[in-house]
Amino acid sequence: MKIHEYQAKELFRQYKVPVPEGQAATTVEEAIDAADKLGGFPVVVKAQIHAGGRGKGGGVKLAASKQEAKDHIEAILGMTLVTPQTGPEGRLVNTLLIEAGQKIREELYLSLLVDRETARIIIITCREGGMDIEEVAERSPEKIIKVTVDPLQGLQGYHLRELIFGLDLPVPVRKGFSTLVKNLFNLFMERDCSLVEINPLIISDDDQVLALDAKVDVDSNGLFRHKDILAYRDLGEEDPLEVEASKYNLNYINLDGNVGNIVNGAGLAMATMDIIKNAGAEPANFMDVGGGATAEMVENGLRIILKDEKVKAILINIFGGILRCDVFAEGVVQAAKSVGINIPVVVRMEGTNVEKGRQILAESGLNLVTAVDLADAAEKIAAAVK
Repeated sequence: MKIHEYQAKELFRQYKVPVPEGQAATTVEEAIDAADKLGGFPVVVKAQIHAGGRGKGGGVKLAASKQEAKDHIEAILGMTLVTPQTGPEGRLVNTLLIEAGQKIREELYLSLLVDRETARIIIITCREGGMDIEEVAERSPEKIIKVTVDPLQGLQGYHLRELIFGLDLPVPVRKGFSTLVKNLFNLFMERDCSLVEINPLIISDDDQVLALDAKVDVDSNGLFRHKDILAYRDLGEEDPLEVEASKYNLNYINLDGNVGNIVNGAGLAMATMDIIKNAGAEPANFMDVGGGATAEMVENGLRIILKDEKVKAILINIFGGILRCDVFAEGVVQAAKSVGINIPVVVRMEGTNVEKGRQILAESGLNLVTAVDLADAAEKIAAAVK
């Protein structure tokens, strides 16, 4: 789950990670009042959306006076902000973060994330932070410092020394940097994070380190332990179909294609999307209904997929293990009658009682096309969308 920058900074403060003084606002009046409370200028007006590249898109502005702050606030609040990460449709800005401006001597990059290949926490840092960090990684990869940490052993002194000497930090900065990294690591572990990123992490004129930006992603599987973070969820920043699917415990991700998918099992779902692409069509979604899918779950899945106007056909690909094929077929028929389907549906089933399941589909009187295997399903679904 993604959270906003101002929410991430609330977590940073809990873990004694230094951040600028600031306040979130949802109206022009609140934002102007927040700027006044900072006690001086310059101030920074920052759009709060779940996407990076806000500065390049015009969503981060420095104001040297109250009038300039008011102008920026009125321009940014309510705008549709387009960045490289939002896509051309952009995101509506409903919240601003008003922060005190800072004197910056140097900008660094710092992040912690899960490295799935090594089952470690990887700390990534660079002496060249800021908006163009991606270009630095591509142009000068040797400047990127990476340190892996065994989560069972925790952060050790030698990890910090690798970071400090890899960055060649000035002596007066090292203690503050080490403390900040330790506190960030504690936040990462204790709050079940999948990503914590600061870009930029600044060094001030008096050798202090400060998180000028903050990005935190939390593993949704751990949210039951963190009700306070769950309260940060902004449904307005999420795809409406994905929000609806989450209400029914459906693992759903909206994509750009034209073939809707209902599959039981994440691995099978990935394979299904691959065969759709190989057949010349494009998947419109990832949907895993799980091993114990019920008729109600299938019905909800169909209803959600049919709301997507891009979808021209649906492929249901089920392996009947925990869920018998005949039981699932009855659920598909019931769901199809309930929802009312007006586009082609291809059903591929394999597993326990598969022949009985196919018979149920054939005798249903519905326009359900049965496939005998994955290759047959791919061929039929590609033909349907063409």
